[in-house]
Amino acid sequence: MRSAIVALAVTTGAVSSQAAEIKVGVAAALSGLAAQYGAAIRNGFELAADEINAAGGINGDTIKLVVEDEQGRKEEAINVFKKLIFQDKVLVVFGPTLSNSASAAHPIAQASRTPVFGTSNTADGITAVGNYVFRNSVTEADVLPDTLKKIVEKEGVKKVGVLYGNDDVFTKSSYDNFVKALKDQGIAVTTTETFAKGDVDFKAQLTKIKATEPDAIVLSALLAEGGPILVQARQLGINLPIIGGNGINSPKIFELAKGASDNLWVGSPWSVSSDTDVNRNFITAYERKFGSKPDQFAAQAFDALNIVAAALKTVELSGDIAKDRIALRDALPDVTWTGATGPFKFKQAQDRSGKPAGYDADQKPIVSVTKDGVYEIVN
Repeated sequence: MRSAIVALAVTTGAVSSQAAEIKVGVAAALSGLAAQYGAAIRNGFELAADEINAAGGINGDTIKLVVEDEQGRKEEAINVFKKLIFQDKVLVVFGPTLSNSASAAHPIAQASRTPVFGTSNTADGITAVGNYVFRNSVTEADVLPDTLKKIVEKEGVKKVGVLYGNDDVFTKSSYDNFVKALKDQGIAVTTTETFAKGDVDFKAQLTKIKATEPDAIVLSALLAEGGPILVQARQLGINLPIIGGNGINSPKIFELAKGASDNLWVGSPWSVSSDTDVNRNFITAYERKFGSKPDQFAAQAFDALNIVAAALKTVELSGDIAKDRIALRDALPDVTWTGATGPFKFKQAQDRSGKPAGYDADQKPIVSVTKDGVYEIVN
């Protein structure tokens, strides 16, 4: 995904017997085209911080959120990372949300030996940057094959038309993973069409796809384009299943594609319909605090802060920021957590030369399909 920046900054003063304040910086795309992701991410962090503090904080210390708007832009992501790491002296940076921004900003954290933790970056290569890079957002490479297997099993899909955004790291990476999964599973591609961020008219591409008579449409898009694509497809009489990535796994799709959102298939580690005690409690608390339903990005942000909190509880912070960053980096890979997205642990990724690098999420995805304004888990 998909893409908003989120940063967690933790600083402590000199060691004392009194409780310290742990400053947590959240740099989210609160404006711009990615704001629909950033607002949910910010909410997930706020809810997690409230609950952690109410339960005693981090070994008695209190988390305080510091929120910044990175506008969903690579240049601003870089500026925010530099500010948090070198000026604010953060302990760890969460984000950015968009994979485009992560590819630009993560090397700054790696070079400065500052742990960086993505909560919504699913493109390939994000954790290949180095061993200070973590994410709990499950990669499209891990999710998409399961999504395709399920729709083949349930709908008998044998051939698909493909539509993807060709000017975004996330949508291009998602497309690449779709192509591999389609080939691996022997699903034919009738045609491939593209669009760019900011486009509003997709009828020409959809008409070409319709003419090839596919069984379904594979769509790699973010919400801003995904909603109108669903609407225009249905207007053209294309009532086929649409198979999407996590960029359109959000209740927002029901607003953006009102009356045209049925039969959208997505895979994700989180579903609003997941019936676990932890997820039910998360959804109830989120709705009580914010007056709306959470999405995948809020859930992953919520879990991410809890994962880092679990690691911090095993670290004795010294007040030396360089040493504390290393200590947290060393503690994070061993954390296991059961949160809103289910059981979680890390698995180590490799860099482009095959050497050990950062850490990806090790979670099994849930496949859901939209019907009457809700996501239904496909069993």
